[in-house]
Amino acid sequence: MHGKLLPLAGLYLVQGLPYGLQSGLLPVLLRARGLSLTRVGLAKVLYLPWLFKLLWAPLVDTRGSLRAWLMLSTAALGLVCGLLAASPPAEAGPAGLPVTVVGLLLLLNLGAAVQDVALDTLAVQLLEPAELGPGNTVQVVAYKLGAVLAGGGLLALVPTLSWSLLFLLLAATYWLAAALVWAAPALQQPPSSGPSEPVLHSLCLLQHLLAMPGTLWTAGFVLTYKLGEQGASSLFPLLLLDHGISTPELGLWNGVGAVLCSIVGSSLGGALLARHRQPVPLLRSVLGFRLGGLACQTTLLFHLDTPGVRLGSSTVLRGAALLSLCVQHFLGGLVTTTTFTLMMHCSQLAPSALQATHYSLLATLELLGKLFLGTMAGALADSLGPHLCFALFLALSGMPILYLSLAPSTLA
Repeated sequence: MHGKLLPLAGLYLVQGLPYGLQSGLLPVLLRARGLSLTRVGLAKVLYLPWLFKLLWAPLVDTRGSLRAWLMLSTAALGLVCGLLAASPPAEAGPAGLPVTVVGLLLLLNLGAAVQDVALDTLAVQLLEPAELGPGNTVQVVAYKLGAVLAGGGLLALVPTLSWSLLFLLLAATYWLAAALVWAAPALQQPPSSGPSEPVLHSLCLLQHLLAMPGTLWTAGFVLTYKLGEQGASSLFPLLLLDHGISTPELGLWNGVGAVLCSIVGSSLGGALLARHRQPVPLLRSVLGFRLGGLACQTTLLFHLDTPGVRLGSSTVLRGAALLSLCVQHFLGGLVTTTTFTLMMHCSQLAPSALQATHYSLLATLELLGKLFLGTMAGALADSLGPHLCFALFLALSGMPILYLSLAPSTLA
């Protein structure tokens, strides 16, 4: 099993680099420049290519080998990073970044999304049912570790290293990963167990996918399970910045400390799943803990807005705010690993010729739910105020707990 997991871990790590760059680095830098919460949230539009994975997932299923798709997409990511190294943002446009850099970041997400389809499909086909828990732990932990390196790590290194050198290092990392794909025998695609099925298209394909056992329920769950958490995690660090926490300190806690807590939570989720815990019963417990943690964070936010309350450098309140940030990421990591195991189990129920497209559908819906609230959180805070926003996030976090009672027997 380790022969499979080690190369998968390396590839998932480099896949997390664009996410860390755009979720850990850009929002803090843009807010520090004075941009409104609405405009900071709109920077998440850079993730748009991830929402169109279903357009190329059938090609990955049927054209060429997964190894070739992985190698070419990873090498292309290195090329885009090389172009970013040659395009330092000397003058920012109205959105806070030059148009050239925005275009290259969109291409970076496009390459990462193509790589994601091929890598997830390979994992679905390589891992045995008993390996899903450890496999999804490796997937989530390695991805988040890549996000830490490119998010909090870049925030710490930006004063020391130039923009060009940082992206040259990222380019070299991607090209090394492409060499890993070419050299690792464990990434050989297993032979098909039967004749391939004809590829369906557009609406017919979507109807066929949704008719797979448990798919319709799983699609509804992954679309909604992160709504409240994502809204709160997008907004809370920026509100701490507004209350006086410095950019470097916030980068350390939100870009490194909180994500490391998320990795610990993901690892715990994998350990529980490896001990034959079923995903649906485990989710019932951890979603309840997550709701309680968000309630504490909301109470803390209300207290921070009390007149005369300040986040001093050594106050208990400051420690409680940063602890709340870490606890929510820990619980979020636990929820994510369990949910991704549920998604992969559901995709294994589909025919092998459709597994890439099936998993891409679930992953696209999962991202759509996170991206929607992550993008709209700033606009909601600017229009409704943080208090009403977090009350909404609490309600949205309670919905998945009720939805779990409708889980089909094929998944429960």
